[in-house]
Amino acid sequence: MAEQKETKEKKTKSVKVKKDYLYAVGRRKEAVARVRLYPEEKGEIEVNGKRIEEYFPGESNRSIYIEPLRTCNVIGKHKITIKVDGSGKMGQLSAIIHGMSRCLVQLNEERFRPILKKRGFLMR
Repeated sequence: MAEQKETKEKKTKSVKVKKDYLYAVGRRKEAVARVRLYPEEKGEIEVNGKRIEEYFPGESNRSIYIEPLRTCNVIGKHKITIKVDGSGKMGQLSAIIHGMSRCLVQLNEERFRPILKKRGFLMR
């Protein structure tokens, strides 16, 4: 009996982990992008452990994935990490844009939501 009470007490204790990032999921076709935006850190955008320039090479791709950040005027102000899978490269790119836009809305909803909504970045 005493052993059961000890195990119950251990189970009820939970460890609180400080979450220092904003999280959102973006989807397009079969692609799913899990986006983390770290508001306290400045840095690059990583996709599946690579810099985004390596994962999506080319100037045309750059103009596509940087557009939500340019619209909100936050280029280079936050570190963003993304894990994406499924579909092809363009589907993944669209899912990333959707996920980044949803993170930016969490950052400042009244300022960023109308802008991103008008540009069509929050539409699945």
